[in-house]
Amino acid sequence: MELREKILNKEDIFKGKIIDVKMLDVELPNGKKAKREVVYHNGAVGILAFKEDKVLIVEQYRTPIDDIILEIPAGKLDGDEDSLKCANRELREETGYIANKIDYIGEIVTSAGFCNEIIKLYCATDLEYVGDDRDEDEFLNVKEMPVDELRELIRTGKIIDSKTLSAMCFYDNRK
Repeated sequence: MELREKILNKEDIFKGKIIDVKMLDVELPNGKKAKREVVYHNGAVGILAFKEDKVLIVEQYRTPIDDIILEIPAGKLDGDEDSLKCANRELREETGYIANKIDYIGEIVTSAGFCNEIIKLYCATDLEYVGDDRDEDEFLNVKEMPVDELRELIRTGKIIDSKTLSAMCFYDNRK
């Protein structure tokens, strides 16, 4: 059975700094018509950064869920920025570290039911502290967490951030 929907029309609903929202008119595989509200996002990166036997974790308040959470350093792509360049930039901005070795480990689609965002995940090692360079509206605490403690926080549901969960899954299941 054919599953792909045919996009007939796109209408701008909202254009923002981080996202755009469009209303799509689509034709379903059975020929009927439907509407889809889609959030368009430029994409992002997440960095699982190891400082010897510890992982750099950032603690920050997230307005959409009105909570402070623990997560790996991350950030959005600027325009058509290369994801590896973005990973290096975000690691420095948020933690003050640069990585002498950084490798792609996988990618995730954050919520395919309504958003096109893809987060590319990297593993950074051989870190060197050079000082952070945070955006003026970015407030976070950097923590150095033993890997086993991070795994325990994941196991007990204390870490709920999808990119952090996914990065650890990719890392733990690497070949």
